Amino acid sequence: MGKEYTIAVIPGDGNGNEVTAEAVKNLEALSQIHGFSLKFEHQPWCADHYLATGEAHPDRMYDEYRQMDAIFIGALGDPRVETGLMERSIIGGIRFQLDLFVNLRPIKLYAEHLCPLKGKGPEQVDAVIVRENTEDAYTGIGGIFQKDTENEVAVATMLYTRKGVERVIRYTFEECKKRGRKRVTLVDKANAIRPQDIWTRIFERVASEYPDIETDHMYIDAACMWMIKNPEWFDMAVMPNIFGDILTDLGAMVQGGLGIAASGNLHPGQVSMFEPIHGSAPKYKGKNVANPLAAINAGLMMLDYLGEKEAAACGEKAIADLLCSSRIESLGAGAKKTTEIGDMVMEEVRKISG
Repeated sequence: MGKEYTIAVIPGDGNGNEVTAEAVKNLEALSQIHGFSLKFEHQPWCADHYLATGEAHPDRMYDEYRQMDAIFIGALGDPRVETGLMERSIIGGIRFQLDLFVNLRPIKLYAEHLCPLKGKGPEQVDAVIVRENTEDAYTGIGGIFQKDTENEVAVATMLYTRKGVERVIRYTFEECKKRGRKRVTLVDKANAIRPQDIWTRIFERVASEYPDIETDHMYIDAACMWMIKNPEWFDMAVMPNIFGDILTDLGAMVQGGLGIAASGNLHPGQVSMFEPIHGSAPKYKGKNVANPLAAINAGLMMLDYLGEKEAAACGEKAIADLLCSSRIESLGAGAKKTTEIGDMVMEEVRKISG
């Protein structure tokens, strides 16, 4: 038996428990086939726990996470608590406290019939988006003054540091080289938001160190347009936090929907966090209808990050085969049961592995 990995698992709210169960089931199957072991440490952090105890996510957990190999999150958000409370407390807390400065989002179409764009197939939709993950408007610098009065003022500060911008741009060029890709695109809005000129200048300087990699530049409004009109123009792209948040959800729909889209929150070489990008969809809780493919994909990203690349590739091939053959014909909720899709992926993994 190969290496053992310790994984913190936070199923979360709504459909989180159901999709996480299918991801864990497939991860266990892959570990058995490919000769490594996974130790899952399930955590209680969710809205139910918060409502019962008043505890959202204790600070002591950050030191515990640092002793683990990775963190897996199912889905967060519950209408019974303040909007965004669970997401800020858990996902935001982990991102900032563990300094997970890379948000990595593949945008990959597995089967042409899943793409809402006419005439676009897998060869046109295969990009990797790198979103800066610890700065911008998400730092929480600002607030609301004289709330609910006629003089109310809301202020939010976009913050960019040389260190933060340079490290995520450099990561993108390094990943482009490792993955054998050809081009890195910078997306910003430096023409209108002049402080974002720090992105333009640092991008040009870092790019000069990688003469074999092509570069491109788009403003965010144009990038949204081109993501729909010509998604094949995107190979790898890097951008500020808030723009990455928006553009990658647009990209998720191009690849077929939130039912397949996964992300990694990374600090290269350190414990990192993986999650599907969909919400918790409380209306589907307990109904066994949520599509678990995004959660399973997040688990595969985690395996790849941990160095179990053969296992990750096997799982991805299983998903691609099921989608291309239309055995899983839709990525929406209710097309098949959550557990049924999880079983189908696991069976395909075993078939591929012989």
